Amino acid sequence: MITIRRTPRRRRLGQHFLHDAGVIHRLIEAIQPDRAANLVEIGPGRGALTRALLGRAPALSVIELDRDLATGLEREFGSDSKLSIHRADALELDFRRFGRALRVVGNLPYNISTPLLFHLLDQADCIEQMVFMLQKEVVDRLCAAPGGRDYGRLSVTVQARCEVLRLFNVGRGAFQPQPRVESSVVRLIPRDDWAASIRSPELFQEIVRKAFGQRRKMLRNTLRAVVPDPGSLLRSLQLDGSERPESLSVAQFIALANAIAEQTG
Repeated sequence: MITIRRTPRRRRLGQHFLHDAGVIHRLIEAIQPDRAANLVEIGPGRGALTRALLGRAPALSVIELDRDLATGLEREFGSDSKLSIHRADALELDFRRFGRALRVVGNLPYNISTPLLFHLLDQADCIEQMVFMLQKEVVDRLCAAPGGRDYGRLSVTVQARCEVLRLFNVGRGAFQPQPRVESSVVRLIPRDDWAASIRSPELFQEIVRKAFGQRRKMLRNTLRAVVPDPGSLLRSLQLDGSERPESLSVAQFIALANAIAEQTG
C-alpha cells in the first residue's frame, strides 16, 4: 500500500481517495507518461497518483478545488519543479490554457463526472486522450450499445466525439473511504473527424437531448418539435418512425442530425 496523508475529506465534493498500489500502477501504464506527454490530472486528492506520475513524467499540471488538499500538495511537492498546482474548479476551467495534445487523467468525483465529461468534450480539440476512474455505472453508459437499457444521451454524445474503451474494473477496497459503488477505468480518445462528420454540433446535441429526454416516445413524435415533417425525413433515411430513440446507432443519429441541418439550413 502507498502511504497517504490524512487530509480531511469533504463529503460534498464526493471524495474517495485512491490508495491501492496495484491500481495506480495499472493507471500509469494506461496513461503512458512519456517524455512527449502533456499531462493534466484532475482532482489529485492526497497525491497518490500524482506521486507516481511525477516519477515518470517530465511535467505535470494538477487541478484541485479543495483548499486543504491543495495546501497539502504544495507542502509535499512544492519543491518539485515538474509540478504545477492549480487551485480551480475543473468544471469552469479552460483546459486550452495547458496547451495542446493533452493527456487528461483523474479519479473523478462521482457527483461531477457527467457534467465534467461534457465540459471536456467541448474542448476536445486540445485533448489527445483522457483516462478516468469513474463510477462503473457511468462507464457502462459510456460503452453501451444501441438497444440496451444503459444506452442513452451520454452514450451517443461521447461515442460520437470519442473512441471509448473500458480498461479495467476497480473494487471498492482500492479507495479510502470505501465508496458504495464499484468503479471502472475508461480511455476516451477524441475523434479527429468530428467536425467534418457532423454539420451542426449544436443541432446534433439538441436532437440527442430531445430524443432521450422523451425516450418512451416514438422517434417521429420526438422530432416534431425540430422538423415539420419527420415522417418523410425518416423514410428518406430508411428509419422507422415508430422506433424508440435507443434503437438508433450513433451513426444513425449523426445522419439524422445532418439531414435535419440540411433541410432547415
